[in-house]
Amino acid sequence: MAVEVKSVKGEDKGKIRLYALSTCIWCGKTKKLLNDLNVSYDFIDVDLLDYEDQQEVLKEIKKHNPGGGFPTMVIDDKDCIVGFDEAKVKEKFGK
Repeated sequence: MAVEVKSVKGEDKGKIRLYALSTCIWCGKTKKLLNDLNVSYDFIDVDLLDYEDQQEVLKEIKKHNPGGGFPTMVIDDKDCIVGFDEAKVKEKFGK
C-alpha cells in the first residue's frame, strides 16, 4: 500500500495518525485543534485516495474504530479517539 501520509510538525506526543475526510468539518476542527496544541501528527484524507487504497485504509481504521466514522485518531497504535472530542484530545496531550 502506497498511501500518501501527510505529516504536520510539532511537539512529539507519540505516534499519532489521523484518518480524516477532506470535506469533513469535524476532521478540519480536529486538525486545527492538533495544530493549535502544537502536536506533531500524520494524517490521511481518505476521500482523496483511489478506491483500492481507500479499502485498505478503511480496514486499518476498523481495527481501532469498528464503527468506521471520521475523524478517527489513533495514538501509539492502541488508543483511539473517534469524532471531534476537544476535551479528550486536550486531556490526552496535556494542555
